[in-house]
Amino acid sequence: MTEKFTGIEPRKVHHVTCIGAGPIGAGWSAWFLARGYKVTAYLHDLAAEETSLRSLIDTAWVSLEALGLAPGASRDNLFCTSDLAESVAGAEFVQECAPEDLELKQTLYARLGELVPTNVVIASSTSGLPMTDIQARCPSPQRTVVGHPFNPPYLLPLVEVVGGAKTDPEAVKWVVDFYRIAGKAPLALSREIPGFIATRLQEAMWREVLHMVTNDEATVEQIDFAIVNGPGPRWAMMGPCLTYHIGGGEGGMAYCLDQFGPALKLPWTRLEAPELTQELRDRLVEGAAQVAGDRDYTTLNRQRDLGLVAISKALKP
Repeated sequence: MTEKFTGIEPRKVHHVTCIGAGPIGAGWSAWFLARGYKVTAYLHDLAAEETSLRSLIDTAWVSLEALGLAPGASRDNLFCTSDLAESVAGAEFVQECAPEDLELKQTLYARLGELVPTNVVIASSTSGLPMTDIQARCPSPQRTVVGHPFNPPYLLPLVEVVGGAKTDPEAVKWVVDFYRIAGKAPLALSREIPGFIATRLQEAMWREVLHMVTNDEATVEQIDFAIVNGPGPRWAMMGPCLTYHIGGGEGGMAYCLDQFGPALKLPWTRLEAPELTQELRDRLVEGAAQVAGDRDYTTLNRQRDLGLVAISKALKP
């Protein structure tokens, strides 16, 4: 029988712990700092504090300032430690961003389940591991949930939320409320599914990319050009279903399905990804390098963030 979860009022959360200093962990830390929270970051190795964590936060801060900081927001509200118990002491919410290794996460949650008070939600940034598996060895699994962000977490608002077999539904409701208060766009899934929602849609496109490149149907440059100048801008404003709906004019979705449905049978049935051979891998790497040109990682990262800031501002009501 699932134990009950009773949390504090989500609006009263002031202290957040982020576990991990990679792009996701650092991105979450930057976001929470920008929203005025005090953040404790757990790092496996404190050497990563300057080389990884604070460096990424400084980069993110430029964009976060452009979007507008919350009252009291400051990078000085960040505290770092390599002591797990110290990192969660006083935490009112925990965002776990450890590597995608099930054994590692299960071991971590076995400890967190004892260290973190049971009225505090522990959310995993996992991009695909089921919470049912992650929470298997946790002594207090009722408050463990998936809170899957999109990269970079400091700019993209989506967080996919779903519990595991032992998660109390109240914990899911709590974290949805908390993320919304923290300025995110939480999406509560109906149930656990492989890859969640947005990642599965993303992977479907990636599968077609692999097909087109391996079959000499399109180059990496052509594929990126097609999305940037075609579906991409539409998807920034509305999803694929609503886009398809208005594509049918007054007839809406019904018109599109009745007219074009039969012609879509081939794409609908080509579901398996091609084998990622060394040749295909090399062609993708070479194609990406050609598209990037002389722009290094820092330059590309800055260009992406500037674009996302502009889109975010444009979509604000």
